[in-house]
Amino acid sequence: MVKSVIRLVTLAMPLMALAVASPPVPAFAAGGGGGADSPMATTPAPETRSAPRPARSSTQKAKKKAKETSLGDPAFIQGYRAAYATIYDRNEYAGAIEQLKALGHDDHPKVANLIGYSYRKLGDYKLSQAWYERALKADPNHVLTWQYYGLWQIEQGNRDSAQYHLSRIAAICGTDCTEYRSLAAALEKPPGSSLVY
Repeated sequence: MVKSVIRLVTLAMPLMALAVASPPVPAFAAGGGGGADSPMATTPAPETRSAPRPARSSTQKAKKKAKETSLGDPAFIQGYRAAYATIYDRNEYAGAIEQLKALGHDDHPKVANLIGYSYRKLGDYKLSQAWYERALKADPNHVLTWQYYGLWQIEQGNRDSAQYHLSRIAAICGTDCTEYRSLAAALEKPPGSSLVY
């Protein structure tokens, strides 16, 4: 129990530093940020464990610690914010993909999700899907990825799959969160309607 608390505090410290050191970010319309992938979002996923983890080698621990430290690194934060602005302020998706990949954290759910979002906006649905799945592999509770991937499903005509994504969002953050309301509104539109997200 004590180890779990120490681990949780250790993981939360870079997020708290980010929240304290970051200026406020304006809210955006649905799908345009301000949600879980905004530079200010720090909501941790609930911790669930069914079995104890295998012991990590000292090399694995050092790599994990270095990765966690670099996510709180001002250079990473600045690069992430620049890519975020490239996507949501300038709609320059190809440039944002390069910026996000240059961060060196493609397996981070926020980074992978924004790469997937950018590919979707560019119309490359196959690559977009791969990046959304990569984000969900990194964090199965990453609510914004469930929302964006649900919109992807609607655009592909997979309304039943989008409904599943909506149920996943409800399980993670309830039916009153922005991501749920946005995907629910998209599902209410008749099939074939254009989506602006």
